Amino acid sequence: MSLFYDFVSAEELGDAHEIEVRGYPEDEAGSLETFRYRQSQAPELFLGAYLPSPSGAGRKLIGYICATLSPNSTLTHDSMSTHVPGSSSICIHSVCVAPEHRHKEVGLNLVKEFVSRAERAALEGASYERILLIAHEELRGFYEKAGFEWVGRSAVVHGSRPWYEMRRELRTTSNVPSASTAPVPQAQPSQTSSEPQGLPAGLWEALQRSSTRSRPAGRLLTSFPNAVQDVVTNPSQDGAGGSLTNKYDLLCPRSGCGSVILKSGVATWVERESVQLDPPGQTLPDCLGALPVPPATAQWWLVKPNAMAFENIGFSRAVQATGPNGRKLKLLACAECDLGPLGWCEEGGSEFWLACNRVGYRA
Repeated sequence: MSLFYDFVSAEELGDAHEIEVRGYPEDEAGSLETFRYRQSQAPELFLGAYLPSPSGAGRKLIGYICATLSPNSTLTHDSMSTHVPGSSSICIHSVCVAPEHRHKEVGLNLVKEFVSRAERAALEGASYERILLIAHEELRGFYEKAGFEWVGRSAVVHGSRPWYEMRRELRTTSNVPSASTAPVPQAQPSQTSSEPQGLPAGLWEALQRSSTRSRPAGRLLTSFPNAVQDVVTNPSQDGAGGSLTNKYDLLCPRSGCGSVILKSGVATWVERESVQLDPPGQTLPDCLGALPVPPATAQWWLVKPNAMAFENIGFSRAVQATGPNGRKLKLLACAECDLGPLGWCEEGGSEFWLACNRVGYRA
């Protein structure tokens, strides 16, 4: 099953609500108006699981998870009905999969994807500290597989059955120890063997070997005969109109890295004024294309609405250069090998721009 994940658009809320109605009892299912509120207030927390349509154009929503933010560290009626931007608690309202796609781990993988994106955003500076949800008792094991802990009976009343709260604490920039604060190992008495005692046979040798994990190899934009025309696709059903998106996964362009930065179909192609990202006279690696001097235009991949859309991306501190809206710029880089700048965003902004000639393409 070629499952992929993306944010649920406003146009797809009817499909999501139909899945909700089929999946929950009448006294528990949310209304379409509630779905519209959640998606309009927190689109980055309304994640869908999709299958490509049989024709290859378009997509079919088969499950979703939606949430909003609250400053409370436990779930209440208020936190389940309002959204407070910039808060620390992600409150999940609904996780639902179409009946014909259940018992295939679609729901579990969707929850894990949601948690992974939230944690990655938290490590990159988002306000998230924890994820909260309420579930019926028989679903305890399901959410524990996704790393949630059982809290106990919830005070929230919704429908006729009791609810139980569960939570997942997230790794954030404040609770992940840095190299400078990590405890220093104490010296151990010398041993007669160079191999640490107590390890299973062969484990030490395996740890010393270089990783043989294969990494995807990306093609540079200059390797495509028709340049950008070869790496864009039109996701609209009839192929007419609509925005062009990235046809392939976007990778770190450095040979030997190949870290996946963005999945296919997530970014929109835009031609707009170039931005000065490199110091004058700076020699660039061969894998990073030169950008025109502003006000000449350049070709970009636009990523919205926040950093959760990325698979892997790093941010610099704000630099003195200012963006089109007058705010300081942050430069984007590969989070695995630090190659950059691959693009930019404005400090506190919701748009992220990757230069088309500074990423690799998994073609």
